[in-house]
Amino acid sequence: MDHLDIVVDSGKIRGRLLELRAGNLRTWRAIPYAAPPVGPLRFRAPQPVVPWQGIRSAAEFGSPAPQSKGNLDENCLLLNVLAPSHISNELLPVMVFIHGGAYNGGNPSAPMYHGRSLVERGNIIYVSIQYRLGALGYLDFSEISTDKTLFESNLGLRDQVCALEWVQRNIAAFGGDPHNVTVFGESSGANAVTTLMATPAATGLFAQAIAQSPPAASAYGKDRANRWAQEFLEIAHAPATDPASWLSSASVGELVDAGEELARRGADEEPGTRAFAPVVGDDFLPQHPLDVFAAGNAHPVPFLVGSNLHEGRIFPRFLNILPTDPERIDKMFSHTSADVKERALAAYPTYPHRKAAADLGGDITFWEPAILCTQGHCTVAPTYSYRYDFAPRLLRLLGIGATHATELFAVFGRSDVLIKCLTAFGGRRSLEAVTATMQNHWLHFARHGAPGSDWPRYSTVNRETMIFDSISYVENDPLADRRRAWIGYQHRR
Repeated sequence: MDHLDIVVDSGKIRGRLLELRAGNLRTWRAIPYAAPPVGPLRFRAPQPVVPWQGIRSAAEFGSPAPQSKGNLDENCLLLNVLAPSHISNELLPVMVFIHGGAYNGGNPSAPMYHGRSLVERGNIIYVSIQYRLGALGYLDFSEISTDKTLFESNLGLRDQVCALEWVQRNIAAFGGDPHNVTVFGESSGANAVTTLMATPAATGLFAQAIAQSPPAASAYGKDRANRWAQEFLEIAHAPATDPASWLSSASVGELVDAGEELARRGADEEPGTRAFAPVVGDDFLPQHPLDVFAAGNAHPVPFLVGSNLHEGRIFPRFLNILPTDPERIDKMFSHTSADVKERALAAYPTYPHRKAAADLGGDITFWEPAILCTQGHCTVAPTYSYRYDFAPRLLRLLGIGATHATELFAVFGRSDVLIKCLTAFGGRRSLEAVTATMQNHWLHFARHGAPGSDWPRYSTVNRETMIFDSISYVENDPLADRRRAWIGYQHRR
């Protein structure tokens, strides 16, 4: 058990050995990186773990953060570590993954995020983290704090910083190099990455960053955040005379249900925004991430960022939260100038056809903000841009193509029943090829701060972009006319 027993700063933990066909891996699961945010710690910044005596089992995943149709246990500030079976003589690169789910769902214990293929291929240490979601993590109730009850903002973001601080203090005990940590995430997890790059408290906590489809514009000022908090309280029928006491004592189920209704309303009332998002203007996140990137003031670490060709097409069918229909799109444009709207709509010639509308909504949510981050950061640190175009025949037949989150199959290298279904009509060898290409680039970036030599750095002159497909290649300024059409669009803040 010696190689499975690890001493961290709060006590000793015992992991387990994963016996896989390709070889064994060591894993430690549900390690607390902060005290359970329950009771008086609900809606408070993460607090230190209370040390334990003896050996704590770290063999099984813990409860995910409270969310709809999920476990409602608030004791969720946990992380997982996966390492090669052998003990290396030198510290290994560390990759810390932040899951997506619109800051309202998701779970790093899902099979997609186990990280086995990355560890096997790359000889790295893989960490996945949990953080507070929904109303418990991403609504700002600080304006209704009282003398007896303090509510703090940006709790999910504070959780992520706390987890990265834990990695700095403890990852060497698992064989990881605290000086070579890559933080990476997808969707809202990629928004977490771009936000962390603009968060002063995250300085020095990671050496590289990867953002896969980041909705980087999704961060909002205190006025808007306060309005959403008030709407949430109205939905929940919280007493207007003492909402602080209600928030402190409400059941988790009540908080989750009211959050679901708030998110549903927001998709129609204010298309293009999300109530669950970082809050700009407090001491933790003083400036909007897009402003920080534009000024070249994000943490000057190597940055790899991109999006998928048809980001928006999955949303009308399975998660209808984006502006992907004419009614929502008109509302989305209502706060910007008419010439910007005219240019943007003209860039999608078949609009208002449903595919064009979905592409428009996906582009302004994920692709255009990614470009804003890329072009700002490339002046201060090595920056690499990509677009994921690969879609097996089944996804093309369904009309969704290389839609949101499909690059996860390649990045994480899944080879289970889901992959067999996905490639039932062809494309398995091509998926294997794009998986090898992407994983090699991601792992090389994590080890050296740069992808493979065939992927050039991004510049605002050529806008060099790696296109991932059955055969991957570099293209300068892909969809340039469409990119230019969005210039001048003002994201709501």
